[in-house]
Parts: sequence; C-alpha cells; structure tokens
Amino acid sequence: MAFDRKLKYGMVGGGPGAFIGGVHRMVAALDQKIELVAGAFSSSPEKSRQQGAELLLDPKRVYGTFQEMAEKEAGLPDGERIDFVSIVTPNHMHFAPAKAFLEAGFHVVCDKPMTTTVEEAEELCRLVGKHQAVFALTHNYTGYPLVKQARDFLRDGRLGRIRKVVVEYPQGWLSTPLDAEGMKQAEWRTDPARAGVSSCMGDLGSHAENLARYITGLEIEELCADMTTFVPGRRLEDDANVLIHYKGGARGILYASQISPGEENNLRIRVYGEAGALEWHQENPNYLHVRYLDRPSEVYTRGSGYLGEAAKAFTRIPTGHPEGYLEAFANIYRAAGNTMVARITGGKPAALDLDFPTVQDGAVGVSFIHKTVESGRKGGWVKAAYTPPA
Repeated sequence: MAFDRKLKYGMVGGGPGAFIGGVHRMVAALDQKIELVAGAFSSSPEKSRQQGAELLLDPKRVYGTFQEMAEKEAGLPDGERIDFVSIVTPNHMHFAPAKAFLEAGFHVVCDKPMTTTVEEAEELCRLVGKHQAVFALTHNYTGYPLVKQARDFLRDGRLGRIRKVVVEYPQGWLSTPLDAEGMKQAEWRTDPARAGVSSCMGDLGSHAENLARYITGLEIEELCADMTTFVPGRRLEDDANVLIHYKGGARGILYASQISPGEENNLRIRVYGEAGALEWHQENPNYLHVRYLDRPSEVYTRGSGYLGEAAKAFTRIPTGHPEGYLEAFANIYRAAGNTMVARITGGKPAALDLDFPTVQDGAVGVSFIHKTVESGRKGGWVKAAYTPPA
C-alpha cells in the first residue's frame, strides 16, 4: 500500500512565548514530509487560537483543550485527521495528553522527561503496547551522526571492554534567580508542581544519562548522587553530581549543572575501554575523537565516506558544512515518521527507521531521575537497576 501524502500532526503546547514548541515545528518540517494541521497550543483557549492564527491553521482545528482535540480529530476520516500528536508542554503535562491520544488511536512524539512519575511512565509503556502505537521521545542528541558512529564503535568492540564513562552537561543560565524574576522558561523548570521532583537532573541529567546509555548500551546497577541548590529560594536542585556502577563492572561519572557561569550547552561524553577511548562534544558535534593505547589518535568527521551505515544515513549535508542541533532533532522526527508510515500502510519499518528513543527509553529516564533524587536525599548509594514494561 503506497503512502502518497504527508503525515499530519497536531501539537499540544508550544503556544505564545514557548521555545521548544517552535523548535519542534521547525524540525518536523525539515524533510517536507510532515505537516502541522491542528493544535491545542495552550491551556488558555484564547492563546491557543492566537498561536493557531499565527501559524495560519484552519481555525476549526485549533482547539481549546487537548481533550477536545483528541476527541474531534479521532472523529475525522482517515487521511484528514492527524496521524500523530507532538507534546511540547512543561513536564507535568506530558502524561495526560499522551494517554488521551494513545487511547484515541494516535501515535505520539513527546518531549522529555516523558512523565513526572515512574507509575505514569509505566502506564504509557503498557498503552503503547496495547494500541501498537509509535511513541518517540525527543532525546535529540541521539540524532547526531557521530553519536551513532560512536555507538557502532562500541558495539563492534573496537575499544575493548568498557571501563569508565564520563558524561557532563553544564549550563550557566540559572546562575542568577531568573525563576524569581518572572522568566517563563526558568519559572516552570524550577517549580516542583510543573517540573516534577527535579530541575537540573530532569532537564539536563536525563539527556546525559540517555546519551551515555545510547552510545554504550550499559545499564545502571546502582548510583550515588549529590544534589545541591545553590541559588537561595530555589525549590529544586540546580547542580548534581552522580557516581554510577554499571552492570558488568564499568564505572561512571555524570554531572549536570545549571549554575556554571560561562557554560552554554556543554554536553560532552568520554568513554574509556581496555584498548582505547572516544570523545564527542555537542558544541562541536561534527568530530568524533578516538584514542588508542598503541597507535595514533583518530578524528572522524561527519559526512565522510568511511563512516558506518547509521552515521551516513542520518547525515544530511556534505562534509565541511556545519550540521547540528536542528538536523539531529529532525532525525528523530524522520525516523519516527517513517515508522509511522510503515505502520499505517501495513509494511515493515527499516532497521534504521527504528533508531529513535522509545517509550521504554522514557521510562528508564524517569526512573533514573527519581533514583538520583532518592540518593541525594538519603546521602548514599541506592540500587538503580530498572527494566520498563515491554
């Protein structure tokens, strides 16, 4: 069965003044195979209508609530209704719309962290299985070509048995009390009612954990976290340091910070094996550094013909041209979209089209956040092994 149209999607969140909603709209459109046709862009119906008008959408498909959108879109004919929903709200509003749209028969793309509780995450896992839905979580850093190359190096055993993983994600933008001064993005990220149990680990540490797990394939066995709130009056932590024991014996260090002046988006990972090491840096993402015990170091560049199949498949422009955040983000949408098309047409998705973070990845991430908070409160090591529902 041929698929001769664009995928249609609706958005929950991403209203006036929102940052990440605009990013999702840009990256979803990058391949020109996905179009935004509906939305419930705000908890305020007026703001939702305002955003819909700015995006030139049909007013009939701009809704006052996500519940209304799920119900009315489900009643439209195939090919006219949305194929999936993109959820770009603050953390506390991920679960309810995801559940509603899964139960209404739609696929889901959701921003991270997937939910604020493990119980909600596990319920989404069960719903995805029950409805045979595609669920993509936008851990966008997994979409970089050289991240995929790093993963393939470790899968091939080229660096030997992994001994140590060091992953860091410092930013400096919350070094001052922007949250107390009315900045929207800072306000909700430091509000327990909207962000959940964590700010820094939920916002940044979850990306670092996911990146380390994606590249290495290692699962955490236990961890010890030091969580600190440096800015007076802030209700959630703004700095975190975690020691990790992985299954199989590898050791890890993960730190995330929102109060490191001069740091912009300095996500970086180093993996050390018995025979060599690799390093990837998000702010300079087109290079992968590989170092060996017994021969010269190597630098792999994005877009080069010697890279592996996955790195080549997710590269969009020729070598030498900068390729970064938006393209990596778009790779999540492209892979998930291709998988949706296969589901809709009764086909089988290609292996590389399944290369995106899933609902199970989301559940692992939520468990990790809660385990770091538990450890921080306890002041010691906690068991952190976790297997999400299939």
